[in-house]
Amino acid sequence: MRNRRGTNWKLESAPWAVGIARRKIAAQLGEWGYRPDQVALDAVTGLLVAAAVTDSGRRISVHLSDQDRQACILVLSHQAALTPGQAPDGDDVLHQITAVAGVTGCGTDTGPDGRRTWAVISL
Repeated sequence: MRNRRGTNWKLESAPWAVGIARRKIAAQLGEWGYRPDQVALDAVTGLLVAAAVTDSGRRISVHLSDQDRQACILVLSHQAALTPGQAPDGDDVLHQITAVAGVTGCGTDTGPDGRRTWAVISL
């Protein structure tokens, strides 16, 4: 990753991962000098992590990077049973993410390592 900072965390794929990810992301952004809209940040993080947890893998990973006063949050489900190239049916997480104030982009895809869902949010 050129011209940006980044970090990641491995978490157990469980409902409480949402709270852990929210705290870790908020703390890291604070260390980088940002004071984002915490309500929006919590909403986006919660949606991304909850989507990964529903894929029923044993673990998830949460990745955070920043550039130009924007943060990219990416969550990987590590569930190889998903069909590469397709998001799970009935998944409306992207519509929910785009409804959050400050979100400038989002997306999802699947590959051999599971589903990747990401969002970019203004800081």
